[in-house]
This record gives sequence, C-alpha cells and structure tokens, in this order.
Amino acid sequence: MSDSGKEKILLPQAGIPGFVLTPKKNASDDVIGEYRKEVVHGDRGLIGDKTGISAKITFIVALCWAFFQMSTASWLLLDSLHIKAIHLAFALALIYLNLPTLKSETKSRWDLRILLAMKKVTIADWMIGIVGVIAALYIVIDYAGISERPGEPIGRDLIFGVTLIFLMLEATRRVLGPALPVIAGAFMAYVFLGPYLPDVVAFKGATLTRFISQMTMDTQGIYGVPLHVSATVVFLFVMFGTMLDRAGGGAFFTRLAIAGLGQYRGGAAKAAVVSSALSGMVSGSSIANVVTTGTFTIPLMKRLGYPGTKAAAIEVASSVNGQLAPPVMGAAAFIIAEYVNVPYVEVAKAAAVPAFVSYIGLLWITHIEACKLGLKGLPKSELPRFLLELKNGLHYLLPLAVLIWELVVSMHSAELSVFRAIIVLALIMIFQPVAIAKVHNADLWAAFKFGVKNTLSSMAAGANNMAGVALATASAGIIVGCVSLGLGQQITSFVEVLSMGNIFLMIFITAVASLLLGMGLPTTANYIIMASLTAPVIVELATGMSLHGQEIVVPLIGAHLFCLYFGILADDTPPVGLAAYAGAAIAKENPIAVGVQGFLYDIRTVIIPVFFLFNSDILLLGIDSWAEGFFIFAMTSVGMIAFTSAVQGWVLTTTGLIERLVLLVITLIMMFPATLTGFFLDYSQRYWGYAVGLALFGGILMFQKLRLSAKRDAVELPSDLEAQA
Repeated sequence: MSDSGKEKILLPQAGIPGFVLTPKKNASDDVIGEYRKEVVHGDRGLIGDKTGISAKITFIVALCWAFFQMSTASWLLLDSLHIKAIHLAFALALIYLNLPTLKSETKSRWDLRILLAMKKVTIADWMIGIVGVIAALYIVIDYAGISERPGEPIGRDLIFGVTLIFLMLEATRRVLGPALPVIAGAFMAYVFLGPYLPDVVAFKGATLTRFISQMTMDTQGIYGVPLHVSATVVFLFVMFGTMLDRAGGGAFFTRLAIAGLGQYRGGAAKAAVVSSALSGMVSGSSIANVVTTGTFTIPLMKRLGYPGTKAAAIEVASSVNGQLAPPVMGAAAFIIAEYVNVPYVEVAKAAAVPAFVSYIGLLWITHIEACKLGLKGLPKSELPRFLLELKNGLHYLLPLAVLIWELVVSMHSAELSVFRAIIVLALIMIFQPVAIAKVHNADLWAAFKFGVKNTLSSMAAGANNMAGVALATASAGIIVGCVSLGLGQQITSFVEVLSMGNIFLMIFITAVASLLLGMGLPTTANYIIMASLTAPVIVELATGMSLHGQEIVVPLIGAHLFCLYFGILADDTPPVGLAAYAGAAIAKENPIAVGVQGFLYDIRTVIIPVFFLFNSDILLLGIDSWAEGFFIFAMTSVGMIAFTSAVQGWVLTTTGLIERLVLLVITLIMMFPATLTGFFLDYSQRYWGYAVGLALFGGILMFQKLRLSAKRDAVELPSDLEAQA
C-alpha cells in the first residue's frame, strides 16, 4: 500500500515478456524461459485451444503463413493472384481450425450432441475448412483453364465459386460477427433482385454466371485491391507490430512515456496518450492498443484521481487514434494508397499533421481534466528514470528507424521496407536473451533457444492476428465487386439525390453512415464500403464550389482519409464501440458511459477531416518544405487547442459563453485561414489569417490570466484583513 492508502500500481517491467532469468545453482542450471501461450483477443484475433493437437496445427499453419508472406516480399516471385488466393486460404484454415459455429464452452469434443450443437471446434469444422481452402486455391489449381475461358465459367467454376463465397462469409461471421456478411448478402441480393424492385431503386442486375465470374475468377471481386493490400503489405506490418510487442517494445514505450511525463499535472494521462500513440503507430489496432497499454495506464490514472470513466475514455480515445498515426497506421491506409494510386509515403505524409494535431488536442484535454480535478503528477520517487529507460530500450527503436529509413529515405516499397525491419527485429529478439544471459553468467544455449522460440511464436501470433483482417478485406471485396457490376452508379445517384447536391449534407451523410457501419464492421471493411460509395461523390459534388471567388478542390486522398477517420471513430462510438468495451473492462466501469465520454473526447478528431476536405494545406499537399510543414502543424495545433478549450469550457480557468464563441472563431481561422483572408487578400496570402487567429488567442489568454489574478486576490484579501485585525 502507498502512503495515501491506495494500492500501488506496478509499471510494466522492462525486458522480454515471459523471459525469466534465475541465478545458477550449479553448472547444469539454465536460463528459464517460460513463454506464455496466450491468444490475442481483439478485433482481429482468434480464440482457439491453447493446448493439444489443435494448438500445434494452428501454430504450424500460422508459422507457414508468416514464412510464405515474408518470402513473397523478398525472394519468391509469384503472380499476385496466386499470392492473394494462398493468403485467403491460410486465413480460412486458421479460422476453421479455431472458431466453432457457436462460441461457448463444452466439456467433450467427441460427444455427438456437442457436434450437433456446434459449440466446439470439431472434425466437421476442420473438414469444412479444408473445403474452403480448396475453394480459395481453385483459381491457382485451374489457373490455365480459367485463363482460357474469361467471363465464361463452366459448371465446375460455378460450384467452387458459390462454395468459396458461402464458406468465406461464414468464416467472416465467426471471426468478426454477422454485420459484414449481412451487408455483403444485402448487396448480393440487390444484384439479383434489382430488376424486380420498384423503379426508384431498380437495377438491371446480373446473372449467376457473370456474378461468379467477377467475384471469384477475376480481380474485381474477392481477389481485388483490398485483399491484394492485405496479402502484400498489411500482413507484414501486423506481424511486425506483434513481434515488437512480444519483444518488450510495448512495455518500453509505456515506461518511457511515464518517465518523461509522469511528474507533470495529470502526467499519467499524458503518458497514456503518448504511449498509446507510440504503440498504435506500430500495431494499427485500437483494441490491441487498449489492452496492452491500458492495463497499466488506466489504473495509474485512477490512482492519481481521474474518475474511472474518464481514465478509460482517455485511453480509448488515444488508442483509437493510433490507426491514424504514421509511419504504420492501419490496414486501410495501404488500401488508400492503392485506390488513390500514390506511394504509401504520400498517404503517411498527408495523414501526419491531422494525426499529430489530434494527439495534441487529446494531451490538452488531459491537462484540462487534471486542472478541473486539481490533480498532481506522480512522485519522482515512483517514476522510472528516463535516460536509463531510453538506454535499456534503445534497441527497440532500431527496427523502427530501419522501417522509416527504408520508406522515406531509400523510397523502397512498403513490403520490402517492413520485411527488412522484421529481419532486424528478429535478430534482436533472438540475441537479446543471449546478451542478458551473458551479463548474468547464465546458460547461453538456453537463452538462444528461448530467443528463437519467442521469435517464431511472435511470428505465428502475428499470423493469427491477421486472419480477421484477411477475411474482412476479402468479404469487403464482394461489396466492391457488386458496386463495379453497375450497382455503384445506382447507389451513387441515390446518395447524390439524398444529399440534394449539397456537399455539406453529403459530408454529414457520409460521416453518420461511417459511424453506423463502424458499429458492426472493422475499420478496414467500413472504409472500403464508404470509400467505394461516397469518396468519388464528395469529390464530384465539390467541383465548382468556390470561396471568395477561389475555387475549392477536394483532393481524392482527402475524401478517402475522411472516410477512414469516421470509420475509425466508430471503435469508441456507443453502443457498440469495441475499444470502449475493452477500456471499460480494465477500468471496471460501464462500457456505454466510457463510450459516450470517449466520443466526447473524440469530437476534436471529428472536425479535422471536415476541415482538410477544403484546406489541403493540412494534408501537406503541394508542400515540400519542412519549415512550412512544421508551421502548418503549429498553427493547426493552436486551432485544435482552441476548439478543445471551447468544448471543455476551460483555457487557464473556466470560460464564459463569449469566450467559447471567440475560441470557435479562432478554430475556424486557424484550421482554414482563407475563410478570413479571402475577404481582402488573394488566396496565396491566406497565411496572414493565422496572425489574426494568434492575436485573438493571445487576447483570450491575457483575459484569462487577469481573471485568475482577480480570483487569487479575492482569496488572499480576507486572510490579509484577518491578519491586520
């Protein structure tokens, strides 16, 4: 117990998870490496047997998948269609190996009643999985024959095509829930029933032959762009993040953030934001981020005095934004690069200012909440030493440095860059235990074996984590295929009519639809659907718009990032925000309350995509100067601080109604200075608007300081009078 009577929260220990070093009793004693066999729970993990033959087969399949993906990124030359089919086959195998039809516990695997109840993975599931794998590989097995009959499938093609679609959607339901299969089913029903619907929503439709040909024998459906990105890039990045966390990188980031920020007011919350940002940049998963960093930061925040709901909401909000932060971001960012036809580095560049400005806003929110609650920082005696932590974990930064160097300086492809970073990380994971054992004069061979085992286990865990992502992208490919059959033009026209040709109403409809879809879909699938349906419409509707006589052009990458932002925000949007449920479980609070509070914190993120649709400066489009880029980041950050202050009702002290209105005006100017300068200056002179915004913000600060001084004088004056009396 601490001096305050509260339970002391232990920080995550630096080092390798599962690696225990014991002193030698005699010459035969070894380093004891106990690897914890745990399955990642989250939006893309598997829940299967942890022991027995099922676990062994799962490990072998997952490890083979990992080696296959690393081979295709380096030396193995295969047709991209073959890579996608094999990628999907591995994902189907893992899901049917691990997930039963109905998820619940049973006592016996071989009871016939249990087999019929479908509540445990059985031989029947394995057999179905084998059929699914064969169906996914059919396009590889009969590649020559299919190539000779494009658009003219024979009976065998139709059978395997229908089987693949059915088993793939069933696997998606098992790993991600029913929402995505239901939506895909609705699109497929629309394709076949379109000619029989009322004229308002009627669609010419497609025959079964054309549908199966496009979905399973072409690159316009299941084997389209989303699955291509999953198979070539996303897999390796997910595995890289998993390996880094298993190596101890997650604990390192958390301790480093707490060491640097823990002593300041509300320091635990600020450390939670920074550590979640660092972890999220690598993992790209909201839920995985919450359960790794939140396990330590949420109890720390509660100990310092943050209410449990706010502590969980801060962690959830910062973890959700991890998918927006370069250099890794989430899986959807790589799909944006394919859709927009730009290098991934350009997507990361465009996302940099919005992502880091969003984190600046959240840091300011944690400071405001700490001020309102009168909180202090952690005692220095309980803080890890920053330089010591940095020195002990410096090797964790090496793979990240290699990744950034390969992407930004060498300008290599994303898959080659992360492949080389994985090689560096694997070497670190293998020889780090050996170095520790050498220092402690322990058994080097046992340490080396642990390093190899931990590396292979991490690679397999990364493959397990990818199963859900692969199925999400493949199932979303069905929806994209339906859209490309001609359905997209019909839906686009319907959406355009619904928005009445108004770009702002269109933006609102897209944002709400993304949030609603995100309640049941993973971010990647949500983005693919909304980008396919609405991104082109947003760009088209913006054509011809002008402000003060200057034409406004919405960039295509801006429209795609807009869809991504609102899809990500759905992770903490009640009532189904999965990240909010994870944070609430750690904080032991109501998940709906955590979701509502997290969404209130994330309002700051909501305004960013709305502004960058019209102000491409925030996306750094056409800006190649580092100085100008940092200048825009600084000015946009001021706008974000002004907005969060207006929403939270606090700058240096509480704000009145007039101050809030002025702060909102400052937000508008700093986020889009042309709204002000356009009245009297050319668009090229828009930066002068920042001067007005800074002057107004300086005035707010000065006025708040005067109010604070007056309050202090009012408090001190009675005590002075009493002393004189």
